[in-house]
Amino acid sequence: MSYIAVVGGVASIAGGLFASSAAKKAARAEARRKAALKKKLNALEANRQDVINPYVGITNLSSMITNPFSNLSVATGAAEMAIEQADISLSNTLDTVRSTGASAGGATALAQAALQSKKGVAASIEMQEKQNEDKRALGKQQQEKAEVAEAQRIQSADAAGKQFVFSATESRQQGQIDRTYAEMMGAAQAEAQAKADQTGAITGMIGSLGGIGASRI
Repeated sequence: MSYIAVVGGVASIAGGLFASSAAKKAARAEARRKAALKKKLNALEANRQDVINPYVGITNLSSMITNPFSNLSVATGAAEMAIEQADISLSNTLDTVRSTGASAGGATALAQAALQSKKGVAASIEMQEKQNEDKRALGKQQQEKAEVAEAQRIQSADAAGKQFVFSATESRQQGQIDRTYAEMMGAAQAEAQAKADQTGAITGMIGSLGGIGASRI
C-alpha cells in the first residue's frame, strides 16, 4: 500500500468530514431562517388591512333640496290697502260733487275713473310683490344648489382620500409580503444546496475509503 495514497485518503476523509459538518450546520441554519420567514409571512398576511368601501359614508343629500316656489302666495295686502285708499278718495270726491251740485253723469264718470285707478294701482303693487317673492325663491333655489354641490364635493373628496390611503397601504403591505416570500424561497434554496453539499461530502468520503481499501490490496 502506498503511504502517499493512505495519507491522501485520510486527508480526503478529514476534508469530507469537515465539509459534511459545515454543510449540515448551514442546512440547519437555513432551515431555521426559512421557518422564521414563514412565520413572518403568515403574520403579514394575517394582518393585512380589510378591504374597504370608500363610499360607505356617502349619504343621501335629497333632504337638502326643497321647492322654494311651492308656497308662493298671491299678494293681496297691498291691493286691499290701495283699494281702501281709492274708496276713501272716491267717497271724498262724491261728497265734493254733491256739495257743488254737479250732475249725476259727472259723478258716474268719476266713480268709473276711480275704479280703474284702483285696479291699476292694485295690479301694479301685486306685480311688484310677486316679482320680489319670485326673486327670493330663485335665490333660495340657487343657494340650495350651491350647498348640495359643495356637500357632494366634500363627500367625493372624502371617498377619494379613503381610496388613496387604502391603495397606498395595500401596496406597502404587498411589497413586504413579496420581499419576505422571496427571502423565504432563498432560504429554502440555500438549505437544499447545503444538503446537497453534505451529500456530496459524504459521497466523497466513501470514495476516499474505497480508494484506501483498494490501495491495500
